[in-house]
Amino acid sequence: MARRRLPPPPASDEAAMTPDLETKALFPPGLTPGFARPPVARVAAEAAAESALREVSAELAALRAEGRVVLRLPLAAIEEGWLIRDRLVADPEDLAVLTDSLRAHGQRTPIEVAELGPGRYGLISGWRRLVALRALATEETRFDSVLALVRAPETSADAYVAMVEENEIRAGLSYWERARVVARAVAGGVFGSEKIALQRLFASASRAKRSKIGSFLGLVQVLDGSLRFPADLPERLGLALAGALAADPGLRDRLVQALASADPQDAAGEQAVLARVLAGPRAPAAPAPARFDIAPGLWGERGRDGRLVLGGAALSESRVARLQDWLKADLRRR
Repeated sequence: MARRRLPPPPASDEAAMTPDLETKALFPPGLTPGFARPPVARVAAEAAAESALREVSAELAALRAEGRVVLRLPLAAIEEGWLIRDRLVADPEDLAVLTDSLRAHGQRTPIEVAELGPGRYGLISGWRRLVALRALATEETRFDSVLALVRAPETSADAYVAMVEENEIRAGLSYWERARVVARAVAGGVFGSEKIALQRLFASASRAKRSKIGSFLGLVQVLDGSLRFPADLPERLGLALAGALAADPGLRDRLVQALASADPQDAAGEQAVLARVLAGPRAPAAPAPARFDIAPGLWGERGRDGRLVLGGAALSESRVARLQDWLKADLRRR
């Protein structure tokens, strides 16, 4: 008698609704067909994700506010004239080396900027890097942006301090450039006085260094605009000029006139003019004593100081003795 095979028992409702292994592999947990995540769990997960996103956004905002996030900004968005720059010129050789390095390796050190408004940033430090990148951008479009740290200085004074400190550390300024930024910052109302500006901008400098910068302030005030190569002015010559100008107010006009007349074409020529005026007019040379003949083999010279000089082959010791005796006798008769 043939044995009859019974059909498999019907699946329960729970088993019918349970996805197989292949179906589970195709969908992440909680999203398999026919099985929606319970509302409470879904809401909790979404709230947790939203909270995590808020925390990350807040952390990024805090890092950016602290100037710790490097951004890539368009070169056109950077306003380098936002602050009065302390550095007047860049050494051509140094700038060429920097440009070659940027061309070969890209920008390694970000500049520092302050956000002025939507899409506008004021340069705080990194002027040479910005100049080099702008030159490179005319050659290749890959250099049309700059890496930057966005700072948030509380005041303009803080921005000036950051600019000066960066240049003092990386490439020291000349005394003229240091004094000039002090004068311009005071004139722009950033600091209330030159003394305060000196103390804030050069807080880490020695008292002697601040004193020298203060001396150069006098030069900047009277010669700014008259000098063509002020950043090259040596420390010793500058201090000598500052002292002379303080003692002789009329020296300023003589310096300006001499510079305009000489029209120096380089720093060495300009410094030669300054040194010449500082030395003052040369005293006229005393005329040579007039020589006259007394007798064959005997001559005399009378100087401006009344001195009489006698000389010649005929001037023997016996004649000198007789002359002395005659002069003595003549003076006694008077």
